[in-house]
Amino acid sequence: MAEKRVAQIAGHLFPKGMLSGQVAIVTGSGQGIGAEAANLFAKEGAKVVVQDIDAAKANAVAKAINDAGGRATAVPGDMMNAEYINELVKKAAEFGGGKIHIIVNNAGFTWDGMTDKQWDTIIALHNTAPFRLVRAAAPYFRVKDGEPRNIINISSTSGVNGNAGQINYGTAKAGVTGLSKVIAKEWGPSFGVRANTIAFGHILTRLTAAKEEGAFVTTPDGGKVALGIPKAQKEARESTAYADIPLRRPGTATEAASVILGVASPLFSYVNGQTIMVTGGRNM
Repeated sequence: MAEKRVAQIAGHLFPKGMLSGQVAIVTGSGQGIGAEAANLFAKEGAKVVVQDIDAAKANAVAKAINDAGGRATAVPGDMMNAEYINELVKKAAEFGGGKIHIIVNNAGFTWDGMTDKQWDTIIALHNTAPFRLVRAAAPYFRVKDGEPRNIINISSTSGVNGNAGQINYGTAKAGVTGLSKVIAKEWGPSFGVRANTIAFGHILTRLTAAKEEGAFVTTPDGGKVALGIPKAQKEARESTAYADIPLRRPGTATEAASVILGVASPLFSYVNGQTIMVTGGRNM
């Protein structure tokens, strides 16, 4: 009911959509929170560039948006490939008629452990890739055309409060906060660019599902990283996992994506350089 009411209010204030005329790149949008964000952005009038390493999933999300009357294109590829990032920005600008307004740095996964390979992979994906994307897109953000520009970096409570066993992920997710703040301070004064971080708590995604479900990601060298939490460990955690969440439940991917939409929208036009905690009240 609350979501419906918010949609009604937004429809009244922005009849053409809160993101009408804007072009958005959403990384890691072949599934989960990213896919939900891509769909919500399209419903609010944005032209969405769906990015994911899984071409089939990226194409499926873009097709669903277009079939529903929205506008989207898929540009699948590996965010840890510098040449691909340049191509992603080029194709996004072409799709957007020479403009890009929003970047959502959402692509990522966890690979817990302390090997050099685990460290290098997670830092590259969560820090280096967003930096390269922002750098490549700089000519489309450092402009003075009076149109809004937004960069939203997705973090985690692991990067704000730390989390045992996630030294690489926690470090990387803390790093994107610095990226947001620097962009806000450097690009805000002259170009009006807003940059914010969203730190998610327990959201129902493949990262928090049972590992036995078989979700995995493929690393650049062809290896596979299993995602999720072992079922026995997950069940043990869940017996008490929500006790410190005032809402007593995890969040959904749609709820998470709705926050991304809110931060990108005109409703947050004076919010800049912030880390927005989305935790159901945990750690407040």
